[in-house]
Amino acid sequence: VFDKPETSAVDMWNNEFLSVAKSLLTWLAISAMIFGGVVPYIPQYRKIWRTKDAHGFSTLVCLVLLVANILRIIFWFVKRFEWPLLAQSIIMITAMLMLIHLCVRVSQEKDVISVIHRRFLDFKFQQFWNWTRFSDYCQCLLCITVLGLVVTYLLRNVIIYVELLGFASVLTEAMLGVPQFWKNFQNKSTQGMSPMMIVCWTTGDLFKTGYFLIRHAPMQFWICGTLQVLVDISILIQIIIYRRQQPSTPSHHSNFLNKLSVT
Repeated sequence: VFDKPETSAVDMWNNEFLSVAKSLLTWLAISAMIFGGVVPYIPQYRKIWRTKDAHGFSTLVCLVLLVANILRIIFWFVKRFEWPLLAQSIIMITAMLMLIHLCVRVSQEKDVISVIHRRFLDFKFQQFWNWTRFSDYCQCLLCITVLGLVVTYLLRNVIIYVELLGFASVLTEAMLGVPQFWKNFQNKSTQGMSPMMIVCWTTGDLFKTGYFLIRHAPMQFWICGTLQVLVDISILIQIIIYRRQQPSTPSHHSNFLNKLSVT
C-alpha cells in the first residue's frame, strides 16, 4: 500500500526525464538539419581564403545548390513541408553566396592585370557562371527566382507540376557532387578540393537521408538522398585513386584518406 505512491513518483520522474531527453534530441536533430548542410563548405572556404586559389573548386557546385534550394523554397509556397527544411534552404543560399563572393574576389586579385570582363547581360553561353563580378551571379539568380515564382503562380493548381517541382528541387541537390566529380575526372587530380568537404558531404547526406526516412518524408526525398550518398562515395574513391597516382604532401584535412589509399 505504501509502495504505490513511491512507485508512482518514480514513474513520473522517469517520464519527465524521457520527455526532456526526447525534446533535446529532437532539437539537436533539427539544428543539425538546419546548419549541418553548410558545415562541409567551411574547410573549402578556409582553403580558398588561405591559398588565394579557387582553381580546384567547381563553382558549379554552388550553382546546383542555389538552384535546388531556390526551387525548394518556391515549392514550400505551394506545398508546405517541415520548417527545418525551409530554414536549411535559406541558410544554404546565404552560405553559397558567400562562397561565390570569395571565389570571385580571389579570381579578380589573381587576374588583376589581364582581366577579361564577362557579364551576365552579355548572354554568352560559353561564359555562363564564369562572370567577372559577383553582381552578375546575383542577377542570374534573381532571374531564376522570378521565373520560378511566375511559372509556379500560374501553375499552382496543377498537381503534376507541383509534384514535379518538388522532385526537381531534391533531384537537383542530389546531383550536387557531379560537377566536382567531373572536374576531378578532367584534371585527373583532386588538388585544390578539400577532402574534408567531401567527408562532411557524405556524413551529412547519410544523416539527412536517415532523417527523411525517420520523419516519413515524401519518397522522392530519401530516394534522391540515397543517390547523393552514392555520388559522395564516388568522389571519395577518386581521392584515393588520384592520391595513389600523384602522391603529395598530406594535409591535416586528409591524413586519414591518405592512409586509406595505401592500405
